[in-house]
This record gives sequence, structure tokens and C-alpha cells, in this order.
Amino acid sequence: MGKRIGAGKRGRSPGRTAVLLGAGALVTGMLAGCGSGGGMKINVYYAPEDSFQKVVDNCNKAANGRYEIVYNKLQRGADDQRLQMARRLAAGDTAMDVLGLDVTWVSEFAEAGWVEEWTGEHKAEATQGVLQGPLDTATYNGKLYAATKNTNVQLLWYDDRITPTPPKTWDEMIAKAKELKAQGKPYSIVFTGAQYEGLVVFYNTLVNSMGGHILSDDGKSVVLDDGAVKALALLKTIASSGITDPSLTNSKEDDVRQTFQRGDAAFELNWPFVYASYAKEKPQDVSHFKWAVYPEAKPGTPAKTTIGGYDLAVSSLSQHKPEAFEAALCLRNADNQKFSAINDGVPPTIESVYHNDTPLDPSKPASADNPNMALKYPMRDSIIDAIKDAAVRPLTPAYQNMSTVMSKVLSPPAGIDPKATADRLREQLNDALQSKGVIP
Repeated sequence: MGKRIGAGKRGRSPGRTAVLLGAGALVTGMLAGCGSGGGMKINVYYAPEDSFQKVVDNCNKAANGRYEIVYNKLQRGADDQRLQMARRLAAGDTAMDVLGLDVTWVSEFAEAGWVEEWTGEHKAEATQGVLQGPLDTATYNGKLYAATKNTNVQLLWYDDRITPTPPKTWDEMIAKAKELKAQGKPYSIVFTGAQYEGLVVFYNTLVNSMGGHILSDDGKSVVLDDGAVKALALLKTIASSGITDPSLTNSKEDDVRQTFQRGDAAFELNWPFVYASYAKEKPQDVSHFKWAVYPEAKPGTPAKTTIGGYDLAVSSLSQHKPEAFEAALCLRNADNQKFSAINDGVPPTIESVYHNDTPLDPSKPASADNPNMALKYPMRDSIIDAIKDAAVRPLTPAYQNMSTVMSKVLSPPAGIDPKATADRLREQLNDALQSKGVIP
């Protein structure tokens, strides 16, 4: 996930002209390279994903020579990915066709006019069978600007030798952690508490689970209502009750995974990637590694867990838009979502894929060497349940600015004063919202 890059202060930055001139020079060189070799090239800019080239190869076979999809692998860091694409689009790069967008970038790129709206048959195909939460991430101002490629949602992970039954509410989990601590057993509740996007995701989940709002539904004004203030109070309670790991304020996703996997925690709130890591590194114990949906912040009301993932958009500057739409649809169709889910651990956005238990090689039975969804996603029902009642991060072009502000104000979580912190958030988020965030 990583810390997001904000769009800076309102107005034109003194260094912006130099940045864009530099980007223009970069684009000139890239354009020359992309145009060589003959034939139509559909350039896809997407995050590093180990088996994505195989997906590209599949779609090139389906294109049957009408065009060639070229996988341009972006940097590993999300901030760097966004920055490269934004700079090149701002400089008018026509060589970019399909853009892999983190779910928090769609609003920004749509507002900037950098991506095409999906309509007609393309829209119908892109939305067919897609779970509502992921679909919301691809929508801005009621219009579809991307096709969902994969999603992600956090679950509660625990060891059934320590906790035979998972806690249903935060109150239960906090009480259980204190009980385990008194017994000298692993007790910590571990989550992403470092000053970065992971802390914002955690807070956004608590806000939505409390029935609260950070922004208005149209994303144009700061609300930070009573539910958001109650979420601040709960976050402070969790962080200041002696039940978190000492490294909380430095903990990111993999730190959280490692702490739990070492046996130094009782409860882990994290993405499904932790299951594959646990199965690989501690196969003798994986039968005890269990999962459940996120605990309820309001007893009796299911949690609304913040989703992640990537969407595929078509650049408004592409010179091959019909082919770009076709390529994007292929790259995220049901078969390819299943392939990516099994090989790269990225949960599908199409619900039917979760229930498709045909192994990768249908001529052979399912096995560890020929897996299917049941083997790779034993937690799939919990993932679907969480996604069906999920929370989406505030849909605004200024999200990068907002995330930077929130991560700073919320850190360290133990230092939160609910009312004072809420006032500070309102003031700084109002300032952040005035910057549209469309120029890096």
C-alpha cells in the first residue's frame, strides 16, 4: 500500500513547470520506443504482478494479430506509479493506452480528464457480475471510468489454539486481549498503525463501521460526523489500553504479518496475502490459522471494511481507444481474474470467480501443484461477505492530499483526543479538499 503522495498546496507550484518539462522530455523518448516494431501496440501501464505477463499473452492470442498488448511494468511503490502516470498524462503522452489505477486514484484521474468514461456495451461487460464495493471504486460522479481488475479486503486472523472462537465485536476482542495478557499468553491486537495509508484505511473502516462519514456523499465537503468522532475514540482506546504491539507506530502490512506469524500476537487485522505466507512458512501450523470477518464497532451492526485493489482505465489521450477498451476487458475477464487470483493472490471482483473450482489445468485433479479457488482461497466466503458490505475510501480527486493529512493527524493513535483531533481533522481536510489533487 504505502504512503500516498499528496498534490501539494492550492495553486501552481513553483517547481511544476520544470517537472512537466522534464516529463515532456521523458515522454518524447518513450514515444519513439513505443512506435517502433510495426503493428498496433496497446501499451498497458500496470503495477508489478508476477504472472501478469501471462495474462497479457492470453489476451494477445485472443486479439489474433489485430494488435499487440505491451506490458509496461510500473515501479513497485504505489506513490511512484501514480506519479509517473500523472506526469506523463499531464505532459500529453499519447503512447499510454490502458492505465492500472489504485482504487483511490480513479476520481483524481477522472476529474483531470485523463481517462475515458465507460459506456454502452463496454460498460455492460465491465460491470457484469461485479461485486458492488469494487464497482463503486471505479465510479465517479455517477459515471464509470474504469473496469475493476482485482479487489482486496482485510479480515480478522487468529490462532484457534489461543482463541478457539473469534471475537465478534471490538469490545469482545479488547476484553479477550486483556484476559490473555493477564494469563501470560500472546495477546496483542496488531494492525497497520504507522503514519501512512494503512492507518487511514484502518480509521476509515472504524468510521464506516460506526455509521459515520468523513466526507459528504458527493465528496465535496468535510462532514466528520458523530460516527467519525466515535471512531477516533475507539482508535485511541485500542492504541492506549496496553493491548497493542510496542511497534504499533511503525507497523505496516508485512510487519503486522511477521509479528503474528512469530507468535507475538493473538489477533491480526490484515489482507488475505497473509494466508499464503503462513502456509508457506509455517505449514505445520496452518491448520490452526483461522479467519473471520472484521469485528463489529457497533454491536449488532456488521463492520464495513475498507477495500483495496486495482482498476483498469483507458487513457483519454490514447490513439487506439476501441482496442484499448477491448484489451482492458480481456485483461480483467473472469478467466484472467481467476488466473491472477490463484497465481498472484489478488482477489477477484467478479463474484462467480470465487465459486469456480475448476483447477488451472482442467485435465488434472486439483492439487497443490494444480490449484483451484478452494485451495488458494479457503477464506473466500468471508472475503465475499466482507466485500458485499464494504467501505470505500472517500471518492474525491483530492484523496491523496486527504490521506496525507489524516495519516499525520491520526499519528500516534494513542495520542488522539477525540474532540480536539476531530476539530483538527475538519480544518486540515477542508484545506486539503480545496486542492483538486490532479497535478502531481
